[in-house]
Amino acid sequence: MKTMFSKGLLATAVSVALAGTATAQDTSSNQTDNGSNNQAEKPEVIVVSGTPGGAGIRKIDASFAVTNIDSVDIDKISPKSTADLLKAIPGVWVESSGGESGANVWVRGFPGGGDAPFLTIALEGSPVYPPSTLSFLENSQIFRIDETIEMVEGLRGGPNPIVSNGQPGLTTNFRLKRGSDMTEAVAKYSVSDYGLNRLDLVMSGELADDLYYMVGGYVKSSEGIREAGFNSEEGNQFTLNLTKKFDKGELNVYTRQTDDHGTWYLPTPLNIDGIDASYTQIGPLNRQANISYGPDNGTTEMFDFGNGRGWDGHISGGSLKLELPNGWRLIDRFNLTKGEANTYGLVPAGGATTVAAVADNGATATGTVTGNEYAGDTAVQQIGRWVVLKDIQSFTNDLAISKRFDLFDVSFGLYTANTKADDWWSIGNEAYYVLQPGGEMLSGIACNDDPTVSCGFDYDISSVGDADTTAYYATGSWFATDDLTIDAGLRRENHQVNYTVDEGLDGSINKPVEYDEDKTSWTVGANYALNDFSGVFIRANRGYKMPYFDDFRDNYGAYSDGNPLIKEVTQGEFGYKFMNDDIRFFATAFTNEVKGDTFVRRPGVPAEILTNEAYGIELDGRYDHRSGFSLALNATIQETEITESPTNEGNEAQRQPGWQLRVTPSYAFDLADMPSSVYATLTAVDDRYGNNENTVVLEGYEKIDFGLMVEPTDALRLQLAVDNLTDELGVTEGDPRNPDAPNGRYIMPRSIKLSLSYQFM
Repeated sequence: MKTMFSKGLLATAVSVALAGTATAQDTSSNQTDNGSNNQAEKPEVIVVSGTPGGAGIRKIDASFAVTNIDSVDIDKISPKSTADLLKAIPGVWVESSGGESGANVWVRGFPGGGDAPFLTIALEGSPVYPPSTLSFLENSQIFRIDETIEMVEGLRGGPNPIVSNGQPGLTTNFRLKRGSDMTEAVAKYSVSDYGLNRLDLVMSGELADDLYYMVGGYVKSSEGIREAGFNSEEGNQFTLNLTKKFDKGELNVYTRQTDDHGTWYLPTPLNIDGIDASYTQIGPLNRQANISYGPDNGTTEMFDFGNGRGWDGHISGGSLKLELPNGWRLIDRFNLTKGEANTYGLVPAGGATTVAAVADNGATATGTVTGNEYAGDTAVQQIGRWVVLKDIQSFTNDLAISKRFDLFDVSFGLYTANTKADDWWSIGNEAYYVLQPGGEMLSGIACNDDPTVSCGFDYDISSVGDADTTAYYATGSWFATDDLTIDAGLRRENHQVNYTVDEGLDGSINKPVEYDEDKTSWTVGANYALNDFSGVFIRANRGYKMPYFDDFRDNYGAYSDGNPLIKEVTQGEFGYKFMNDDIRFFATAFTNEVKGDTFVRRPGVPAEILTNEAYGIELDGRYDHRSGFSLALNATIQETEITESPTNEGNEAQRQPGWQLRVTPSYAFDLADMPSSVYATLTAVDDRYGNNENTVVLEGYEKIDFGLMVEPTDALRLQLAVDNLTDELGVTEGDPRNPDAPNGRYIMPRSIKLSLSYQFM
């Protein structure tokens, strides 16, 4: 009997997950794909992503690729943003160079022009916002990592298209810490070489019999890694998580209140001396600016562009788990998200030029703030002052019932979601600014001085949208033998959208939408145990990315002509896995096809509709030696091709490397009788194309991060984290709005952070 894969243990694992996710969180904290140096006996990892209602399954039994990163390794990675953490998940390409908000995330060669069109971020199994991406909003913008997070699971493909919101790409499920019988607390203070001051607190324990709490959050302030001359990054967050256990299940509720914003870093000139990875346009001389909008630019208003991108709102929800009569189990997960996700940015428009080339007198121009006169050879650039005000709200509910029979396990689920977005934009608003950190706007240039004269691109809109999704799904597993499990799933989804757009802010609705479409998704997979410690799996699925508000605005002509604007995703996977006390290794080969993708270079410009194919392999491994040495590996090799396009057929998908590699050696030792560890991460990235035309090459780069942890006492810990140790000038993107312009966005420059944490027991 192969005990690691026995049906009895699988049933036990599901029962444990139903009794409370706390058990899964407690057991998984020392065994992850990038785990700690703890050499104690490692309990099994339970994953809840990809299971009906988040019921849970042992990772070694899963017939899909999922990565776990626990709180210990989140500390080691020391991510600058939520998206930055996702780099530790194989098959995922992340551009986190835009700051704490405004990341670009791709998965397994899926197409896209920016944002994160195939990423769902979930909290406690519920999506924080059902659309993966709206213009100027991707899921990571409204989610902040802090000390309240116990673990994140990253599920690529697999049964994703069937459960929850039906995401065919990547679902990252963040799980909160929970209270236990023991009262404990942690305080953590962090400083950095860019002026960071951050205080994190978390406390957990028991309020009454079988009633547990966890409460925590942070407050922070800094100039930003690219120093702006003022505190451009400020924020705070508060999280409360309550769990009540009873004889036949548990009730969990949480709320996460966030007010956090930071500079939106944008592409900068790559061919101007003095403009490097430390440069940001925003500064005290230009953070406030008047823009004109509406008919004939007749309305003028001042905005603070120092607010950057951020989130001011809450994510609240919970779950109910019950053991029903006759062996049935019920799990209901619900979530309410509501708040403002605004964007204020100074966006480059074209390459750099000189004062002489644009000044009215052909020689000089004057600073509008300082009154300084700038000579004709002064470098200047057109900068758009973009304002996007976005109020969002969503409510989701995922109800699943399941039962285990002798050789079968069946589940039936109902997922519903209501999504809202109210937008007000004024983007473009271009003017010439001095090309230096915090460079001021100039007078003596016609389009700068006269609001009726346009320097270039202007686009103003007001829009309101509602979307309702109802999906019925069913899954089943057949335990064919002690070693072989075959599973399948089916989902029928109805998606309705009502949306109106006022382009030009003239009070007239010129793009009304009433949309109602149905689609059926499916998955089938099998898992086979080779022995107690290893196995293989195979899976195929087909899912859909349903359209939301911006899809209709950017493709209104196609929608009017009857195009349903649905992206069809077909995937295949074959994987090998090995897990014992010292080695955890997962290799997954994948292939996929995405039909009907729409790429928009700039809002208001017609989209390119294309089909994209990709295939590759993901490697995810870790070796722990009892000497204290460990080595983690995360690698992706892939090929992409645009197989259908009006102009780019046969080209590679833009902005995705053919290969990427992360290697993290770590060594635990005693320093003067103090437990310590030193670690580093080498990241290497292949060349990429900056556009679908494949005319802009973004060169590959290597990056080294370094860390040191020292524990002077059982309760006290010091951590030094150095990001980009060699100050590598890697580029993540060109100019997505004007690919021929010599602009690009650098990875973050070298930064150093020092943290001191104290644990109270």
